[in-house]
Amino acid sequence: MLTFFTTAKPFRGHDGITQKNALKSWILLHPDVEVVLFGNEDGAAEVAEELRLHHERHAARNEFGTKRLDFLFSRAQAIARHDLLCYINCDILLMQDFRDALKRVRAAHSQFLMVGRRWDIEVALPVDFATDSSRGDWGARLRAQVLREGRRRGPEWIDYFVFSRGIYAADVPPFVVGRVFWDNWLVWKALAANHPVIDVSASILAVHQNHDYGYHAQGRLGVFCGAEAERNYELAGGWRHLRTIADATEVLGNDRMNTNRLRHWSTLKRYARQAARVFLHGGIERAWFSFLGLTRPVRHKLGLHAKNLRRLHRKTLPLLGKSS
Repeated sequence: MLTFFTTAKPFRGHDGITQKNALKSWILLHPDVEVVLFGNEDGAAEVAEELRLHHERHAARNEFGTKRLDFLFSRAQAIARHDLLCYINCDILLMQDFRDALKRVRAAHSQFLMVGRRWDIEVALPVDFATDSSRGDWGARLRAQVLREGRRRGPEWIDYFVFSRGIYAADVPPFVVGRVFWDNWLVWKALAANHPVIDVSASILAVHQNHDYGYHAQGRLGVFCGAEAERNYELAGGWRHLRTIADATEVLGNDRMNTNRLRHWSTLKRYARQAARVFLHGGIERAWFSFLGLTRPVRHKLGLHAKNLRRLHRKTLPLLGKSS
């Protein structure tokens, strides 16, 4: 069937609840699902034993102690029981629509990358995975909650990667997980190797359980803009090697697989954004600072420099406040 592999934060408090929710949902997809859990965080060994997961205690880390993606991908492909693997963040709940979509994609392609958008919801308690005649199927209950309360994220938020063994061989850079840009690189890599990339967002309701960013000393800012995020960006080769779900070659709909005709529009938007950055930083900003330099003697004679302008602003602000 499929080998999931992932890594987790310590199984404490809210993170412990959401991560166990996610792991249980994957196990319930099929009796032959394999789940490999990397890392020796608090509670990992106990959860792996309870849920009968394959526990790989060792995970290579960088100098900050953050786990490396290249090690996870290499080791998972070496030990996986199945030729189809899925790297997935350990806070994503999956339901049977995932299994159904995967079956359809696999029937169409022998090698591929399958990705999809996620839905965010608040989950504070363990999910009730029971199914009975009075309450119905747990997946149906969860789906109703997500459609009622959830928020669908854009194509740049990528939380699961289903791929054929060998697509990501020994050339994954030493990205670190829990930061940004590595996910966009994985999509680019599959496209660059001419593998089909399938967007299954319309067929799968992948549920992300909201969490904070307390695992990073600088919180959300550190995750998205910190030194490790910058290093991931450099390892990816910059913006030219970053793609999103919108760049998929095909889209799985309710009735059939279709060519993603909008992917070229995504490419145009990406180049337009980059051109705007170049124009702003290389053109407008340079011209503006040149103008400031040329006019500095005249502005200083007239008292139009930053210090005087700030002083004037402080004097006039109370007056403006009274008159409004």
